[in-house]
Amino acid sequence: MSGEAMRWSGQRTDRVDEGTLPGLARLTGFVRSVRTPEFRDVTFHEVLAKSALNHVPADARMLPGEYTINPYRGCTHACQYCFARNTHTRLGLNIAGDFDNEIIVKTNIVEVLRGELARKRKLPPRVAFGTNTDVYQRAEGRYELMPGIIDALAGHRVPFSVLTKGPLIRRDLDHLARAAGRTTVHLGVSLSMLDEELQQSVEFGTATTTARLATVRAIRDAGLECTVFLSPILPHLSDSVSQLESLVAAVAAAGATDVLYHPLYLSSGVKDVFFAWLRRSYPALVGEYTKLYSSGSETSYRHEIGARIRPLIAKYGFPEPSKEIEDKFALNGRRGRPPQEEPAQATLF
Repeated sequence: MSGEAMRWSGQRTDRVDEGTLPGLARLTGFVRSVRTPEFRDVTFHEVLAKSALNHVPADARMLPGEYTINPYRGCTHACQYCFARNTHTRLGLNIAGDFDNEIIVKTNIVEVLRGELARKRKLPPRVAFGTNTDVYQRAEGRYELMPGIIDALAGHRVPFSVLTKGPLIRRDLDHLARAAGRTTVHLGVSLSMLDEELQQSVEFGTATTTARLATVRAIRDAGLECTVFLSPILPHLSDSVSQLESLVAAVAAAGATDVLYHPLYLSSGVKDVFFAWLRRSYPALVGEYTKLYSSGSETSYRHEIGARIRPLIAKYGFPEPSKEIEDKFALNGRRGRPPQEEPAQATLF
């Protein structure tokens, strides 16, 4: 553990409360629950993981056949549309406040990963980060798990991708640059609106768009390529042609190498969380969203957004968004799957 993490240990207040967190009893290796004044209303539940590499089944709906690593479950970014919220129900926790404030931390994941990689006769063809919760959420600033994970994968020349909203990735650019000298590394930053008041409302635990644009520039200055995910585009809030052009222009100015875009997708359960936010923040739009997300109109809306944004992507010199770019981040999985009406890009971002 680093010196910074050791200093934080001295500030800890340990608390275990099985009554409010019934799912913890099902977490093998549960150690303790931790609170600190630096993370108001957030509890970290530290566990000892038995495995680090997660091999997604070939018949899974999302990321079939891929390998992922998730140091955290739950996310303090608190994005009101995050599809991963549903994963918290497996622990007896709710998808609203608990997902934002009850964070599972696999504190020994670096050591476990090193052991797994050393024992495997056949290494993973690649590993994807950011397909569930964000590995560079604020907790990573304290637990510092990613540097060891990056170095372990690079040591075995395992390709990997990282998709994040967290400027904290800048801390690890030296690790990532060294890794890129040994294996394939794809980095992506997600942002979808320049209106920072809107962004801080719907993603109130994240860094500002300005900070994320600076992160794109820092990644490029480190000699690494950076894909920007313009996601999610919010109907009637961030989807006008002028808003989209300003966004694409800002991303181009930051040095992004390519872009992908995705309109807002609301999975079951998460739709309730998002609509609760919408009723609080933009009540006049509830009717429009109800019509769009209840009548099967999402497919036509996706086509409409494509017609607006693709000419802008070309105008600012980016390559055409494609399956090849998506594949850098394992969004399609490693197995061929039949086309779905449901968006295939239903990832964390």
